[in-house]
Amino acid sequence: MTHSYVHQTVKETRSNNRAFASKFAKSMFITVSFLIILSYIGTRMFTHIDLNLYGYMVGTFVFIGGFFYRFIAWGERPPTKIFIKKGIKLLFRKSTPKTSANHLATYSFIWDRGIYRWTQHLLIGWGVILSCFVTFPLVFGWMYFTMEENGYYTVVAFGLDVMRVQADGFIAFFFYNALNFTAIAVIIGVCMALYRRLKHMQARAEQKFIYDFMPLYLLLFISVTGLILTFMNVFLHGQGHYVMSIIHQYSVIITLIYLPFGKLAHIPFRPLSVFAKNYREHYSEQSMKKCKNCSTEFVSMEQSEDVREILHENSIHFEMKEGFNLAELCLPCRRKYRMSRFSGVPTHTVNHKEVNQDAKG
Repeated sequence: MTHSYVHQTVKETRSNNRAFASKFAKSMFITVSFLIILSYIGTRMFTHIDLNLYGYMVGTFVFIGGFFYRFIAWGERPPTKIFIKKGIKLLFRKSTPKTSANHLATYSFIWDRGIYRWTQHLLIGWGVILSCFVTFPLVFGWMYFTMEENGYYTVVAFGLDVMRVQADGFIAFFFYNALNFTAIAVIIGVCMALYRRLKHMQARAEQKFIYDFMPLYLLLFISVTGLILTFMNVFLHGQGHYVMSIIHQYSVIITLIYLPFGKLAHIPFRPLSVFAKNYREHYSEQSMKKCKNCSTEFVSMEQSEDVREILHENSIHFEMKEGFNLAELCLPCRRKYRMSRFSGVPTHTVNHKEVNQDAKG
């Protein structure tokens, strides 16, 4: 009886998978269908749709497609499969709430690099996240406002009247200007990042225009055009609003399309850092691997074995003539060993730290 049930379950799973051309197609279909259903509910059967936001919706769908394409391609790699599988098992560790707060809210892990970098990351990160929390519910109709004749706004969320606020009150003012506040935060954070990239010598040596500068320019352009829209509405009585709204909308759409394939992709990927942290902490508490050269504990035994197993599966061999595997060396010793292979000088045997090994900045 049990065997028959398992066989039937496997057969149904295969049948469901065959209904789609790929995992990408399946993920897109489920996600888009889910968003449409939420929009149907939120807009009270599509009776409250703002067509001015249609372009943002199309850009969002393209972004979702790009995100799934990159995530699935990344998730199918053997190292990623192991890390995600074990990360899910460790998701309910006692330290998970604290780790989530540090990595996703306070960015305390960046604090060690300096208060300047922490501030710029906090401003950019939360500026972008809060902008999304405001924009996407409006785009998909999950939230909208209705105006009554008595000078009150009614906030509607998923088809339900949530609250009534005075049109000229403090709460309404915050609602009106939420995106302006986040735009100012992003502009300050981006300017700080640009200044550092232009002045910091190490950053200047490593940066590339497409990967490092263009994302910042895109965020800056979106924020500035958004503020200009507010300026036109408040001080110019809407003059030039249409042209600037099109420019702003296209800048957002281009950024959404670019986002999954550039440096900004780490924003939607960021929650997975909790998996990585749990993985390292859990197995580090069990047993640590010592570097073959300097005897420094640098990685857990579990992670070391996972790395060697993956390398073996992919027919990548790092067995050295000295009788050890390159994965058994810590990063500083690994770099020094590579130097010795090129120079002929046994630099990996020199028992000194690198000058900038623990540097901040």
